[in-house]
This record gives sequence, structure tokens and C-alpha cells, in this order.
Amino acid sequence: MKVQQLSAHPAITPLCALIVLLVLGGCVSRGVSDGPGARLDADAIADAVPRPEPVTRAGNFSPYTVFGQTYHLMESAEGYRSRGIASWYGSKFHGRLTSNGEVYDMYQMTAAHKTLPIPSYVRVTNLDNGRSAIVRVNDRGPFHADREIDLSWAAATKLDFHQRGTAQVEIVVIDPVAWQLAQQGEAASSPQSAQLPQLLEGEYLQVGAFEQPDLAHLQLLELIDKIPYAIQVLPDNGRYKVLVGPLVSPEQLQMARQQLAQLSIAAFKYTQLASCEVSNPVAKC
Repeated sequence: MKVQQLSAHPAITPLCALIVLLVLGGCVSRGVSDGPGARLDADAIADAVPRPEPVTRAGNFSPYTVFGQTYHLMESAEGYRSRGIASWYGSKFHGRLTSNGEVYDMYQMTAAHKTLPIPSYVRVTNLDNGRSAIVRVNDRGPFHADREIDLSWAAATKLDFHQRGTAQVEIVVIDPVAWQLAQQGEAASSPQSAQLPQLLEGEYLQVGAFEQPDLAHLQLLELIDKIPYAIQVLPDNGRYKVLVGPLVSPEQLQMARQQLAQLSIAAFKYTQLASCEVSNPVAKC
């Protein structure tokens, strides 16, 4: 399919129209001439891993117009679920820029969608065979009236429709925070994870203590992109402490305390002694 028309909304300036052309250039011209990639073992392909990410400016122009059709982006992906036809794009676009400025890699678990915020994470299920995959939406398309989502070659292979070109699918948006908490809960309940984590000797800053592990992990996720230090959750006598560190010097500890204060987070010094075994429930640290 060759691009016939790409125009910005009438209220968009010519410069913005050029920007829209650039960010959509990697996804509007897919067609039957698009080629497959190398053979992959569908069972060995790992899902995309959902993680909290800010919505990018690039790739989120709204409204935009392609082939005379105007699209308005969703303000939020929360609760989105739909069924429709999925297609895939491969070697013809491998190495080109996606709508948000990333380089398209046909061997990564990514997807294009016309109106979901970029980035979003969705679970796509092939309704013909029950296979499912988690992909990260980082592109726009497919610009066919009868198609709902465009998947990478790897994702199409994992869903086992790469030979046919299209498939009937169900698409469900994933909340990255809820997904990560669910994964941590499963890990905590597995026999291999029954032993409590070991804490390295040193100085820490305690920024929270919760009775529920989910709340502790939620604070960890909120902080992880805001401060340049390790963060961990320590089970301790029925509570779950959120610790920043270890901090290797008094200067680093003071700097971390100041950075946390700028985020309006109170912090208390926590010392892990060399003789303190966290796995010992009677140890006092």
C-alpha cells in the first residue's frame, strides 16, 4: 500500500504537519510487499515486560489525519479492550523510525495502534488458536479500516499467524503497575522465593514501612525513576520497609536525603550490621 494522502488537522500549522508526516512515516506505507524476517522459535519468544512509562510527546499528536480519516487519541488507555483483525509488518520497515522516534526492530515485541497512547502495553490473544503475547505499543497504524493493530514480526510469530498475514485477535490493555505487583506476588508465593532477601552491610535511608507488601512495592515503583540509587523492600517483623541504598559514604547519604526531601519524602537512617542476618527473624538491625 502506497501513501496517497497524509494531512494534518486544519488547525495544525505546516510545521506541525511536517512533524506528523515524519512521525507517521514509518507506519503508513505497509503492504503485501513487506517481507518476513528470520525464522523464530515461537515458544522461545519472550513477552514485552510492562513497566510504568510517561506518555511521550512524540507519536501522540491528536487529532491527525491519514487517507482522509481523522483520528483522535485516547486520553487514557485504562480499561481498553477490543476485538478485530491484527496484521504484521517486517523487513520493509526494520531499522526505520517508529512514530515516537524509536528504531523499529522486527524482532522485538512491539505494535502499532491508531489511537492508544504511546507507549502502552497490551495483551494480544489470537482467537483462532488461543496463543497470547504482551507487546509494547510504540507506533501508529495500521491505516486499514478493517484492521485493529499491527504487530512486529516477532509478535506475529509468537501468535502463529506470521504465515497468513492477519488474524482475529482480542486486545486488552495492561496496567504496568498492577502487572508488576502481580508478578512480585507470584514470586513471593513460590517455594523458591520463600527465603527472605539478604541485605548488604551498610547505611540506608528508610522512606516507608507498610503492613501490606503491595503498598511497599508501589512506593518502590514510584521512586525507581526519580532517584539514582538502589531501592528495595525488606520484610521485617510483619512490616515491609522501603530502603534506599546501600549508600557508601556520609556524603552520598546526605545527598540522597536532600534529593528525597525535594520530593517531599521523609527519610530515616537504617544501618545493616555485618552480623545481622535478615533470614534470622530475631535479628535486630
